[in-house]
Amino acid sequence: MGFRDKLQQVPSSPGIYIMKGAKERVLYVGKAKNLRSRVRSYFQNSSALDNRKSKMVQEIKDIDYIVAANELEALVLEANFIKKTKPPYNIILRDDKNYPYLKLTVCEEWPRLEVVRKIVKDGALYFGPYVPSGSMREMLKFIRRNFPIRLCRYNLKKPFRPCVQFQMGRCLAPCGRSLRGKQDRDRYLGIVDEVKSFIVGEKKELLSHLHIKMKTCSDNLHYEEAAKIRDRLNALEKAWESQGAIAPELGDLDVIGLYRERQEASIYMLFIRNGTIIGQKDFFFKKLDDRTSNELIESFVQQFYSKELLLPPRIVLPIKAAMPTQKQWLSSRRGKSVRLSYAKKKAEEQVLKMADDNAVYAFNRHKETRVDDTLLDIKKLLNLEMIPRRIGAIDISNISGSEAVGALVFFDDGRFSKDEYRLFKIKTVKGIDDFAMMGEVVSRYLNILSENNGTVPDLLLIDGGRGQLESALKAMKPFSFPLEIAAIAKAKKKSSKSSESGVRKDLERVYLPGRRMPVYFDPMSASTHLIQKIRDEVHRSAISYHRKLRSKRTFSSPLEKINGIGKIRRLALLKHFGSIDAIRKASVDDIASLKGMNMKIAESVKKVL
Repeated sequence: MGFRDKLQQVPSSPGIYIMKGAKERVLYVGKAKNLRSRVRSYFQNSSALDNRKSKMVQEIKDIDYIVAANELEALVLEANFIKKTKPPYNIILRDDKNYPYLKLTVCEEWPRLEVVRKIVKDGALYFGPYVPSGSMREMLKFIRRNFPIRLCRYNLKKPFRPCVQFQMGRCLAPCGRSLRGKQDRDRYLGIVDEVKSFIVGEKKELLSHLHIKMKTCSDNLHYEEAAKIRDRLNALEKAWESQGAIAPELGDLDVIGLYRERQEASIYMLFIRNGTIIGQKDFFFKKLDDRTSNELIESFVQQFYSKELLLPPRIVLPIKAAMPTQKQWLSSRRGKSVRLSYAKKKAEEQVLKMADDNAVYAFNRHKETRVDDTLLDIKKLLNLEMIPRRIGAIDISNISGSEAVGALVFFDDGRFSKDEYRLFKIKTVKGIDDFAMMGEVVSRYLNILSENNGTVPDLLLIDGGRGQLESALKAMKPFSFPLEIAAIAKAKKKSSKSSESGVRKDLERVYLPGRRMPVYFDPMSASTHLIQKIRDEVHRSAISYHRKLRSKRTFSSPLEKINGIGKIRRLALLKHFGSIDAIRKASVDDIASLKGMNMKIAESVKKVL
């Protein structure tokens, strides 16, 4: 059944729809209150669609859908499917890590503190998330030095000899047989409460408690214990002076800042707990096309909070948008109400401005780090018109013209984009002709770009010398892409001169269109290392594909090429004669006499072998 026929059967129920392209590739996942109305809207009035959706409709080969009980269930399904399939027409959050939390096991007899990345309903207290984790590590060091609570994971059911932490005064050692009385446990649990107050930032309460405790120890002539509490007080006051407290009245909330330039955007998150910033994280999005900022934020909220997270009661958004389904979903995950809205109070407006400002800085920082001095050096060295953020590379692999293949890889915004890699079997070139093979691969790649309106790389690297470059330029002539191209030639181990006067073969060099002499790379520069890294990756890809085809040919049986010889007959021949050579020496009558064979098949076997 074609997808046009499926359109007639889509129910008017809530759920998700899955648009698929060639080879069952998932193109887009969306949710709808009314599946029939939403899905048909893509095909009934295509002129009203934006450029992104119009392009997607042209690629659709099939449609699936999953009916949900309500919009909330559809939202959860959508988030899970997007995370699983990463469709190209959805906004994808490429961050699937769980963030670190501090876990205080108050449900245990002798509670301990540890770092975890998964939240479990086990009665323990969780604090976080701490992003990046540096501040959390510093907090752990501080707690280890000033609060004698255990950080180990040992089973304390049976007592054993205390470790060096007890001797250093950094643990009350509930593992020791003589340190597990009621008075010892009350003292230990008191320290646990102090740790909890310190982590959540209950400054006044903790300081007041410690002052009273210090005075009590002093009045009872326990001067050594009083001195320890005094030192802890001094350390706490210094530690809190350096913390990023904003406004205590804010309590616990997440703040989402946004900055956007055309098809690129930066989201900056602030994690605020008890009025103090405990973490921050930025995200960069590109190729947004015609998506609105509301669509971006809605998709971000769904994907970001689908991870293991300790949800705050309030999330401040950078846009004024009603998200009732998302609000219901987050509230059900938290077990309590979660509010999603734009900043309302003055303190919220100030912290949202801080997040928005940091989104601007993160956007510029991302562009700079992605561009980096290395790419700037490449731009200057090769005299390119623009910074080569997106670099494609092509290489050919064959042995004496046999099983010739080509490979194409992409280095995009600081990393290899493996979803875009392509492999080509050489079809039009016979024998050994690396130049013609390079021309075929370039021509076929540009033809794919032309048909699919693909993204043109800022720089296309050809693995080879002047000959490969000329073949690639010839293949480019029928197309009108604004594509800059260069050919990189490998350095030789020994210094030598070629027939081209002055060309040094002991250095990496790049040939450029319209220039007779190559450009040489400094062997110690970062730009050389990046070009080598890209060249090595495309070489690896081409070699791997070539070996795969050779291996397939090597282990294939010549019997497989004979019409009428299937798996059963092939096994019968090999079982009876023992080898291909024995079959080759057998007579037609001997072959025809086997069960399942006949004279016509036997003659075909003899003819082929």
